[in-house]
Amino acid sequence: MSSDNGGIIGVVNDPTSTVASGVWQQEEQYEAKVNGTWPQRALFTTNSARFETNTYLNKASTSSTSGNTKTFTISFWIKRGSLATGDNQFPISFYQDSSSRISIAFLTDNTFIAYAAVSGVDKMNFTTNRVFRDASAWYHIVLAVDTTQGTEADRFKMYINGVQETSFSTATYPSQNQDLTINTNIYVGTYDTSNNFLSGYLAEFVYIDGTALDQTSFGVSNSDGVWTPIPYTGTFGTNGFNLQFENAAALGEDSSGNDNDFTVNSLTSVDQSTDYPVVNYATLNPLSNGSKTTLSEGNLVSTGNTATDSGMSTVTLPIAFSGKWYWEMKITGSHVDYPKAGIFKDWETVNQGTMNGASGGAFQLNAYIQKGLSTLVSSDGNISITAPANDNIIMYALDAVNGKFYIGNNGTWYNSGDPTSGATGTGSVLNLTSGNINMIATHEYNGSKSNWNFGSPPYAISSGNTDGNGYGNFEYAVPSGYYSLNTKNLAEFG
Repeated sequence: MSSDNGGIIGVVNDPTSTVASGVWQQEEQYEAKVNGTWPQRALFTTNSARFETNTYLNKASTSSTSGNTKTFTISFWIKRGSLATGDNQFPISFYQDSSSRISIAFLTDNTFIAYAAVSGVDKMNFTTNRVFRDASAWYHIVLAVDTTQGTEADRFKMYINGVQETSFSTATYPSQNQDLTINTNIYVGTYDTSNNFLSGYLAEFVYIDGTALDQTSFGVSNSDGVWTPIPYTGTFGTNGFNLQFENAAALGEDSSGNDNDFTVNSLTSVDQSTDYPVVNYATLNPLSNGSKTTLSEGNLVSTGNTATDSGMSTVTLPIAFSGKWYWEMKITGSHVDYPKAGIFKDWETVNQGTMNGASGGAFQLNAYIQKGLSTLVSSDGNISITAPANDNIIMYALDAVNGKFYIGNNGTWYNSGDPTSGATGTGSVLNLTSGNINMIATHEYNGSKSNWNFGSPPYAISSGNTDGNGYGNFEYAVPSGYYSLNTKNLAEFG
């Protein structure tokens, strides 16, 4: 069989560095790779936006613009930050006033609600039975509403990670042909301008005016069965919008072609993130930090919040005994002696129940630096250093292949370390144990603050360095052979 597109052993197209079409013979593919003409893996450039208290997008009422008040779709990807405890958290709300609105939120018990009221009367209310407390994961949520449908169950559908949600503690369907206050003031990241702010990341945020669509318009299962975003290629309707967060200087820019841009409130270019459903970066874990520390900025900033007790925060992606990994941490905060930050080299043996008690509990990091302390503490032997201070950026390199751990400061590795020295372990500050799980952790106390960069920093970077796969945004050069902590790299090297 042959054709212009190749076939099994047919005519082939000449490849370029970005395009190769047809089915290729193994030898031809090999030659193209050798000659440097076989397309390389494209770097993933899709972004998210990181929301926190008082940061949100808003768009004024569209009630003067013709739109559909009966049929619409909302689709977005979300990675949660600090979990709801005092207030509900709103990815989006359509707010005419307190009596006429559409509210989409994670409630304080971490269930999820889609609610609508008109003139003080409930018209739609769906609250999930399940809770959403996994801050390491991206959730895809699709809400499809079409009140013109004769069958009640077809008027509202919710899809989460590609599967229709059917288990609700409350399930109130809208009546047929019910008008909802959809074309009104829109807030992304809050309920209104004053409370119920979202903590976390949003990506691929799409609103379709006039069409109720299912999950297949926005996602697909990949070869591993993981639900993955795909570009939406349909129409958006009059008031529809598509927030891709690609323009750091204008995070409210609409990519739908409708120019339904949002006003940006307190979000800056630093809040543009490369943490994305396909390239999911490590963060600190709100399930581990307890009440002694407060997490913010997409779980990348840990702050000590008590003058009597200290507390620990760990990361969402522990490191097994493979791969080589790099990350950074910037010291800020008001405490003169904290944070102290490093790793446990045998996480399974740590009494995790004591992590957030008086003085941090009965445990000890195996290797760490501490603000104001002129000693790098290691269970293999302490090292004299210049005491770290505010605005220092600490570098960490963990070589799980050779069982070595390195720490540096502002571009220089402590102990004359060389993370590329392999089994020699030149300047390594800690020998790791083969087969053990290594856990990154930070210890805070009374106003201390650590700002973590696993590849998508919560602070401005003055230089900008990526790993060998093109991932990450680091202040200092990533040692050769080391990679940032995200799911793409872990799948390849972890």
